[in-house]
Amino acid sequence: MNNSQQRGQDGSQGARDTVRSRTRRAELIATGRKLFADTSYDALSMDDIAREAGVAKGLIYYYFTNKRGYYLAIIEDAVAQLVERAGSTHDLPPVERVQRTVDGYLRYAQHHQAAYRAIVTGGVGSDAEVLAIRDTVRARLLGTIARGAWGRDDIPPLARTALTGWLSSVEGVTLDWIAAQELPRETVAALLVRSLGDTLRLIEEYEPACPAPPRPPA
Repeated sequence: MNNSQQRGQDGSQGARDTVRSRTRRAELIATGRKLFADTSYDALSMDDIAREAGVAKGLIYYYFTNKRGYYLAIIEDAVAQLVERAGSTHDLPPVERVQRTVDGYLRYAQHHQAAYRAIVTGGVGSDAEVLAIRDTVRARLLGTIARGAWGRDDIPPLARTALTGWLSSVEGVTLDWIAAQELPRETVAALLVRSLGDTLRLIEEYEPACPAPPRPPA
């Protein structure tokens, strides 16, 4: 076997190992999301997690260092899915893009309630790292809204402040909605889209460079 053949085989083996590693890591995160959905952070030990995952405890340490690293990885995965769900609307007209963004956000919260609560409330106590992750997802969602409304990523300070206030209300409404489970998702989405429209029209009064999209048909 010549050197190029050996390098090719080594490369293929490395790629397979990488895929297996990513798959195993994703499986562990999926297990953790189920566990932390039903059990508090402090009540779960690494032994509990390893037993539920059907792996040796050392494998979890290998991928995540400790329980805190494991928990943060679960939150980061939840954030990535939330942003992807909310932001997968780039090929739609502005008004429909905003509507789909809000609906995708609510769908995620509805089907991943424990992860959503951890994201918006700061996780375990007032965890600075989880709060930083929350701030990141807020910034990315604000960018998604700005692109949907104005076709731009840069947000003037006044517009950012107003949209941050709207997003804070979205988090409060969503937390109440998933706790009470009294309203259909479509009704909550319509309420939030309407309030976003009001916010965008208010922004336009102060920032003419950020015109509000036209009102959707009644």
